[in-house]
Amino acid sequence: MAEGSDSQKVNPNLVAEIVSSYVAKNSVPVDQVGGLIAAIHQALSGLGNAEPAPGALVPAVPVRRSVQPDYVVCLECGFRAKTLRRHLRMRHGLEVGAYRARWKLPTDHPTTAPAYSERRSTMAKQVGLGRKSGSVEPSPAARRRGRSRQPAAE
Repeated sequence: MAEGSDSQKVNPNLVAEIVSSYVAKNSVPVDQVGGLIAAIHQALSGLGNAEPAPGALVPAVPVRRSVQPDYVVCLECGFRAKTLRRHLRMRHGLEVGAYRARWKLPTDHPTTAPAYSERRSTMAKQVGLGRKSGSVEPSPAARRRGRSRQPAAE
């Protein structure tokens, strides 16, 4: 009897219009038209109803195994990468903060592989990034070659 109250909410003309448009563009066997009408009616009946929250999320891999020295694993799909920032944004539409909140991860949970971070840090230190400009001593090769300038004679 609950379906009787739902049928009052759905306009039968709308159901008929959707079914006729679908059947016009797709080949549907005659014996399946009734099921199609019922499925569309049920879908339209449930449009205003709030869906219950999904159950507890199940990660693709255990959280403890998601961080390896050479890669990190996405808990959403199991994708392995050196860094997850772009993957999360492009594939799942999540920023890193939202990803951590969704999986209840601490704010310091890495989204970059530890070995990759160390390699980038070493490279940056070799180039001299992160130092103050006065603390860098010029190397002997960086000194100017040639004659030194003499003060102008008056």
